[in-house]
Amino acid sequence: MMTPEDKMTYYNAVKKMEEMGVNDNYIQGWVAGFLNNPELEEQRITDEWESGFEDGKEHTDANFANFC
Repeated sequence: MMTPEDKMTYYNAVKKMEEMGVNDNYIQGWVAGFLNNPELEEQRITDEWESGFEDGKEHTDANFANFC
């Protein structure tokens, strides 16, 4: 279960990505990584999704601008 701090980090990050116009695949990957979801099937993974997944696992927003 997420802590209140994790919930705020998640909410603020998704809101920030949407406001910045970040690539949808990156956002979906970031969310999956943040929530510790399993990876997609290999044929469905894009570079954007994979980068988002890694950043989400790290709970970082450092690369958002790279995917606008």
